[in-house]
Amino acid sequence: MHALDNVIWNALTTRQAPFALGDKRARRFVSEVGPLSGLEGADDGGYDFLAALLADKDTAAVFLDSPYKSHSQFDWIAGAPLVQMVCENGLTSASHPNPNAEIIELGSCDSPEMIALTALTKPGPFGARTHELGHYLGIRQDGKLVAMAGERLKVPGYTEVSAVCTHPDYLGRGYAAALMTEIMRGIRERGETPFLHARGDNARAIALYERLGFLTRKIGYFAVLRKANGTTQRRAV
Repeated sequence: MHALDNVIWNALTTRQAPFALGDKRARRFVSEVGPLSGLEGADDGGYDFLAALLADKDTAAVFLDSPYKSHSQFDWIAGAPLVQMVCENGLTSASHPNPNAEIIELGSCDSPEMIALTALTKPGPFGARTHELGHYLGIRQDGKLVAMAGERLKVPGYTEVSAVCTHPDYLGRGYAAALMTEIMRGIRERGETPFLHARGDNARAIALYERLGFLTRKIGYFAVLRKANGTTQRRAV
């Protein structure tokens, strides 16, 4: 299996195992990081093990090779085709922001603003500890965080570029491309390859990623699932 196949499961069983709850059939990130969850196999047994990690009404986000098929322990909340893209050639052509838009490091003290920006722009789930998964950069204007990008899933040889977002009032200034370029540079300096995910219907984002050298590797699906009432939760290990 390629490292980028079943990528959430691979991350939670290798480089990001310290953030994992679960066992040999299903794992999830600790809740403060976010709802991303991985299954060894997307079968009834795998979903049963995932449901056992969740309390009633908890949500889990999974990446799948085919559209989600209903399971008695989950209610389907949302889903769509998911494009996985990889940048193998090391070339980028991003423009840089103007001199008044300095790129800054983001950390734990910036977490509330990062959560607020991602809640507004919805690049994907982002929790109070998501920033602990990797390197995050941002741009401030008039004292507020208006753009950011960082690292999320990590598997052997690859790191995901994620949480790429810009406040709607600051679009069209090249901020996303500049931030991604810096994040990708850091990934390559570690001898790794950048990859990312985008909703299949997000044509604007996919066009940007293609300009930065990303190519589509596979088309999959994501599903956001809510655990149904009345099912059993067991203690995660």
